[in-house]
Amino acid sequence: MSEHHAEILYTAHAPRLRRQLAGLGVRACDVDDALQDTFVVVTRRLPSFEGRSSIECWLFGICLRVASDWRKKACVRRETMFSVDDEPVHESDVADVIALQQAKRTLRTAVEALDDDKRVIFVGHELEERPMAAVAGALGVNVQTAYARLYAARRRVGRFIAREQQLAAA
Repeated sequence: MSEHHAEILYTAHAPRLRRQLAGLGVRACDVDDALQDTFVVVTRRLPSFEGRSSIECWLFGICLRVASDWRKKACVRRETMFSVDDEPVHESDVADVIALQQAKRTLRTAVEALDDDKRVIFVGHELEERPMAAVAGALGVNVQTAYARLYAARRRVGRFIAREQQLAAA
């Protein structure tokens, strides 16, 4: 396989991998660089890809390792980035937009608080909607272990969100 194959993979899979990197805790300002690192690894390892798993599962495994590396080297400071939509926001929509942004921040913070094993399962299965067998295969764990981690992650995320809602109501 050649660099041409890597370009085809990039075209087909980059948007999904970008979302996965963000979901796996790579800061928004670093996602594009982490995606580039992912495809450096893909290009280097593509000739040895044997097809024992699906290409999506193989890419997800690479994405997991790259995201882990980026989380380890992330700066201590936190950045808040605001996105500007192309369409103007009407005053009647402002409360909805603010509530949605807050909900996204709360979920992101809850997912970031999970340990790596639970975060990977939660992002892969819940947020990316990948089949549990594919997520478990990418991690090299059996499906029952993956489900146990998913249920634990769901409980922790649920408790975190409930606590945030109580604090907001107080």
